Amino acid sequence: MAVANCNGRHRHKRVPQGRGGALAEGQQPDEGGGGETKEEQDTTNESDRDGIWRKHGASLALFFLDYPTNVLTNFVNFPRTGPYRDAMASASASDVMPAAFIGHGSPMNALEDNRFTRAWAEFAAAIPTPTAILAISAHWWTKGTAVTVMDAPRTIHDFSGFPPELSAVSYPAPGSLSLASSVIGLLAPYTAVIADTAWGLDHGTWSVLAHMFPAADIPVVQLSVDAGATTAQRVALGAALTALRDQGVFILASGNVVHNLGKLVWHEPDAALDWNTAFDNRTREIMTTDPINIVTLHEHPAFSLAVPTPEHLQPLDYIAGLAVAAGTTAEVLVEGPTMGSLSMTSYVLRS
Repeated sequence: MAVANCNGRHRHKRVPQGRGGALAEGQQPDEGGGGETKEEQDTTNESDRDGIWRKHGASLALFFLDYPTNVLTNFVNFPRTGPYRDAMASASASDVMPAAFIGHGSPMNALEDNRFTRAWAEFAAAIPTPTAILAISAHWWTKGTAVTVMDAPRTIHDFSGFPPELSAVSYPAPGSLSLASSVIGLLAPYTAVIADTAWGLDHGTWSVLAHMFPAADIPVVQLSVDAGATTAQRVALGAALTALRDQGVFILASGNVVHNLGKLVWHEPDAALDWNTAFDNRTREIMTTDPINIVTLHEHPAFSLAVPTPEHLQPLDYIAGLAVAAGTTAEVLVEGPTMGSLSMTSYVLRS
């Protein structure tokens, strides 16, 4: 059972530097911190790409400001080939490091052997060894953007109520000051980036990497999820990181597509409530056909049930941005509706 012992509690530590620190799970950003804007919350019938561009183009175009007009036009049309892809992709598909969004479920998955953890391990074994890993975890949800800048990030046990063996897990991967510097440089034109020396690797990161790269010998840097940004802005930030893939950096986003702990069906580990299935299916449709449409996902009728707090879904925005930048779509790594009100469905970008 992938989410066994899920009755423990997760905690969000506070960032000692920057604008307001981390937010507790379920806490909404202050006014001015943002989250989704009223414009995004308003339901709209615009489903064509032109409508999406009218609503979200200013944010999505941030990283294209130095590109020719024809590139911007191609971006709106989201092509699979053509000058946009040529402009953004400097290497062939075989040279680009894959990226992934992993539905990490319970922290107990760090210790468990199940279909999810096996899929994670098999995926990692099939890709080139990364030069470094940039992890974007739902459990570092902050006002603004922060990146870990340290040689030896600590293993954070940001939960309680679980067996002691889980708190004994250590993932002693080194950090990477050079990767942190690259991330700051890539994002600096679009947002202030806090160089954080106190965080480390939370369970959204190490519970997955313990299966993917158990030797813990690849440098890992964490990037926080910007709770104050709109979906479109997070998509743009994800796209701005695309050059890292050409440098062999594995970008790992970790969260859950559906994360409603208040409606868990404990005795049915393989069950999915109807609204869970509907929302999971719509997310899959978006990620595997037109990732730019993630900016409309909040319009889904089941959104408030599937995403009662946004921190676990928002890491997916960064992977959608990488897909848009590459002119590609995601593949489903493993499907994951479970215990009624959770989904651990995971996605990978191959090119």
